Amino acid sequence: MLHHISFGVAEIRRSAAFYDAVLGTLGYVRVWEDLQPDDPDQAVGYGLPGGGDKFTIKLRREQARSPGAGFHLAFAAPSRQAVSQFHETALARGGADNGAPGLRAHYGPTYFAAFVIDLDGHHIEAVCKSER
Repeated sequence: MLHHISFGVAEIRRSAAFYDAVLGTLGYVRVWEDLQPDDPDQAVGYGLPGGGDKFTIKLRREQARSPGAGFHLAFAAPSRQAVSQFHETALARGGADNGAPGLRAHYGPTYFAAFVIDLDGHHIEAVCKSER
């Protein structure tokens, strides 16, 4: 259903460093970038190696706003260990804890997830539905 999604960020290089590290724990990489100094539309796209972007951050400076409570973006994780690494890396890079790694049985018997708030207030999640 979804082709891609974008988040507006206040500081593109700071946010790109955050997402490079955090999404790297899940196997996603920077697939393109447009980081021209003084360009108000700088952006970075992330996806699987060799593929197109599914998630993009776009410079919006003081206009960057998260949608707030009730909205979050869940990234697919290849393993429970990757979920835990996502959480640990996000916190080490300045993200805020919004739910430690663990089973969420109310979402399904194997739903293992962690929740974080990024540097601009966006709510993000890593989820693995396998038993390992």
